[in-house]
Amino acid sequence: MTAQHEAPTQAAGEALEVWIDQDLCTGDGICAQYAPEVFELDIDGLAYVKSADDELLQEAGATTPVPLPLLQDVVDSAKECPGDCIHVRRVSDRVEVYGPDAE
Repeated sequence: MTAQHEAPTQAAGEALEVWIDQDLCTGDGICAQYAPEVFELDIDGLAYVKSADDELLQEAGATTPVPLPLLQDVVDSAKECPGDCIHVRRVSDRVEVYGPDAE
């Protein structure tokens, strides 16, 4: 059996977090379609990350952990986002691994 797309790699135990730059958010909602457990559009029409308890995190720069089973969906959200506003980074050194500032 072959996979349709190659899953992103993550070193064992390497925690990732995601945040959205609302200043660049276009409100398309692609992220919420890919990973509704992580992203949600608010009444203001912008996307925000959600806590593990499903609470909308509206503070600027708020981050939430990326659950490993949802990593591919979160990465796809970052890649497809028309506003290039989704940032996924390592928790350990805060280096962006997916998103507009990834190397």
